[in-house]
Amino acid sequence: MDFEDFIISPRNFRTENWQIGNKITKAIKEDSIVLLFVSDYRGANGDAEVQDFTAVRKEFYKLSQLDFEIPIVDLGDLVSGKSVQDSHYILQEVLSACHSKRAIPVIIGGSNDFAFSLFSGLNYHQQNINYTQISNIISLQQGEVINEHTFLSKILGSKNFTIKNYHHLGYQKHLNEQDSVKLIKEVEFDIIRLAEMMNSTEKTEPFFRKADLVTVNCDAIESFSDAFSMNPQVNGLNRREICAYMKEIGLSENLRSVGIFNYNIYSENQLNHQLLAQMIWYLIEGINIQQSHPKERHYEMFYVLIEDRQYAFKRDTFSNLWYFGDDENIENCIPCSRKDFDEAKKGWLSARFTKG
Repeated sequence: MDFEDFIISPRNFRTENWQIGNKITKAIKEDSIVLLFVSDYRGANGDAEVQDFTAVRKEFYKLSQLDFEIPIVDLGDLVSGKSVQDSHYILQEVLSACHSKRAIPVIIGGSNDFAFSLFSGLNYHQQNINYTQISNIISLQQGEVINEHTFLSKILGSKNFTIKNYHHLGYQKHLNEQDSVKLIKEVEFDIIRLAEMMNSTEKTEPFFRKADLVTVNCDAIESFSDAFSMNPQVNGLNRREICAYMKEIGLSENLRSVGIFNYNIYSENQLNHQLLAQMIWYLIEGINIQQSHPKERHYEMFYVLIEDRQYAFKRDTFSNLWYFGDDENIENCIPCSRKDFDEAKKGWLSARFTKG
């Protein structure tokens, strides 16, 4: 498929040799990071007119390229389809082209329902997807039309999709109806409240470690004088916290696709554009760090006795990351934190280690 018909190529910016803009190309490359900006906000009661992401690009292109080795591609801006479904179809075609070249697509902008396209595009290439979402809202509304309220039920309820784990991070209980929350818990998916994510990433890092797909709803990030997202909230992750989490997303060992949705592209606040640019940068830094890690890993084994039953924990000697389980295949062990191990020594074992 010829993408030139529905992707507007980004304009050129003058950058210094040390800046990341000097490294960016415009065609999908093998094993690259591919940025694509989306203007279709109909799923969040916005419009579908092509928006100008120049202000975000200016902020992003002038950041340092450090010693990044992975090629970075800026495909440009996706032209919205006549219907939301058309936009989803076009996006999935682009995603498929990225996955066929082992590139990691990073979709920026558009409403939160485009997470459905990221899941669908990835599901075509692999089974049993680990999906982590940062969002203040858990909505499982039913409906024919796909939007920010229905997309999650379409992902979790589709017979064509295979989902291994779903982790929902950043939930705020005062914004949610309890039925959706109860349903997620009944199927034993993890829900992590905003309060558990603040100040440090250590407790929630395990939910990113094996993620194939991560999407970020910008409504989970706090807004101040000017709205950062389509549904701005006074409470949420602060600017430093979201950048730290973007780096954690990049550090995922299995990362195949990322979405940053519901960003308020209508904003004229330079600081909003700057924050989004730095979120993208920290994601790229995390991906580069993960790619530099050795493939061969070694583990220390620790055993904890709780009520006459023995449980095993493993520590990766290179990364100092922890796992629960004694299976020889680390893929069959559950990512956890040092705090989980310390609490087990005190006799308290997290319920997520014993479910199923």
